[in-house]
Amino acid sequence: MKKVLIGIAILVLGGAAYAYYLWNMPHENMEHAKADLSINAAQLFSEYNTDQTSADAKYLDKTIAVKGTVKEVNKEEGATKIVLDTGSDFSVVCTLDELSKHPRTDFSVGETLTFKGKCTGFNLDVQLERCVEVK
Repeated sequence: MKKVLIGIAILVLGGAAYAYYLWNMPHENMEHAKADLSINAAQLFSEYNTDQTSADAKYLDKTIAVKGTVKEVNKEEGATKIVLDTGSDFSVVCTLDELSKHPRTDFSVGETLTFKGKCTGFNLDVQLERCVEVK
């Protein structure tokens, strides 16, 4: 019985140590991260709108650079979201990385920009998180 309790204690301590490691693991620096792919906003949206499964296989959880024209800028709950026009009612939404320092957070409607971020999928709009502007 004592050996079983010691084994359980070792497993619990090992699990707690691993959880602590994951919690404190540093995030990828998006400013210096290399983009896996580059694409324009209209093409990215079109691929997701045509075949979400195929687009997820190609883009999901990858760092991609997306070029597009600013349709709208939203600042809500401390997050800045830049909506890129795709030529349809839906868009590509780029949420600025809160862990990076941005030279600017004010963007003008109609401005053509490129953002690099992690693609988190499709929910009517294509979502990119942890974005930084690419110069």
